[in-house]
Parts: sequence; structure tokens; C-alpha cells
Amino acid sequence: MGHKFLFKRRKKIKPLARKLVTSSNPQSIISEQFRTVRTNIKFSMPNRELKTLLFTSSSIGEGKSTIAANVAIAFAQEGKKVLLIDADLRKPTMHYTFLKTITPGLTNLLTSYWNLNQVVKESGINGLDLITSGPIPSNPAELLELTSMDMLITEVKEKYDLIIFDAPPVLSVSDAQVLASKCDGTILVISSGSTEKVNVIKAKEVLQASYANILGTILNNYKIGKNHYYYQYYG
Repeated sequence: MGHKFLFKRRKKIKPLARKLVTSSNPQSIISEQFRTVRTNIKFSMPNRELKTLLFTSSSIGEGKSTIAANVAIAFAQEGKKVLLIDADLRKPTMHYTFLKTITPGLTNLLTSYWNLNQVVKESGINGLDLITSGPIPSNPAELLELTSMDMLITEVKEKYDLIIFDAPPVLSVSDAQVLASKCDGTILVISSGSTEKVNVIKAKEVLQASYANILGTILNNYKIGKNHYYYQYYG
């Protein structure tokens, strides 16, 4: 597996503010780490254009959605035109994070006559648009395999510099495998202290079996000691 990025656990921060820290507190240590992630992602594919990027994890509760949203903001802050798609059709959260309605969204696009302009929402952050999940379907994996999903990816690639997908955990359902095979790069989010090593290995194997291009991992919730470089530098 490629690069590994660390994120420290912060205390006494309001839940929503912590979710979008790159927007609410761009000068913070965490925001600086997201900018480092952004840089590393760009350097991870030096000979190939990166247009579609997928975030997943091995299990639920590892912070993949929060990471995906903040990385999307970090790219938008750099001047890129970014589209964030909530493709976790089992437990969508992006509509909560950005305080938007869940519909219309991705499932409306894939199953009905809605068009892209009707479902794209302004995120409230300059340069970043959002597609929420839409109504939760009974067959998410089958929906993501539809030809209409390939057509959507082709269409948004023409309109945006970068498209970021938030996908379900890879060991729970097959949705992430389906999407990873369609994306230029995949990042696996790992929660420090809670993600089992064996699950990380299994997740990597499952993604590789679907021909995912794994760019690296992000270690979330990592505790940094007070003597760490970042404290010394920013303190």
C-alpha cells in the first residue's frame, strides 16, 4: 500500500465544526494536515490525471465521510472545481454534514429522469458542489453497476476538475468495490486504535480484487503527544 497520512484527535471542538474543520478553522493543525494529504494525493499519480477519487474504510465508524468532505474542501480551497458525491447509499451523511436535503440526489439520477443540474447542490463552500444520496434504495450495489452510473461519471468529469466519492465500508457490502473499479484512485481510511489490522489487510485484498488503484491510507483519530513536532512548530 502507498502513502500513509496521520490525523490527530482533537478535543473540545463542536461536532459540526470538527466535521468541516478545513472550512471552519483553515489555520488549524488538522487543516494543515488535510493540505498535506491533498499534496500527497496529487503526487501519488504523477503520470496520470486524477479525476475521480474514492474514500472508503474497512468497517463503519472510521471517519471516511468526514475525511472525504475535508479533502474535497481542501482541493476546492486550492482553486479546483470539485464535486463531492455521497455514494454511501446505505448510511448517507453528507446531507447532514452540509445541512442539505437528502433528495434529489444520486439515486434519483440513476433511476429516473432527473438531470445533473437538478440534483447538484451548492455546498456553501466556494468551488465545491455536492450530490447527496437521494432516496435510500433497496439495491445500492446494483444501482452503482448501472450504465447510467458510468454515464454520470463521464458527464461530471467534463464539468469538474475532481470528483470525490464517499463509499460504504468495503468489508460490509460490495458497493465500494463496484465504485473503486470505476475511479482513478482509492483511499482507505483507518481509525487509530479501533481498526483491526486483519480488517485492513482484508480490505486491501478486496479492493485489489476489484482492480482498485489504492493510492494509500489515511490514519484517522491518531493521538499526537504534546512534544510532537506540530505542537513545537505551531505552539
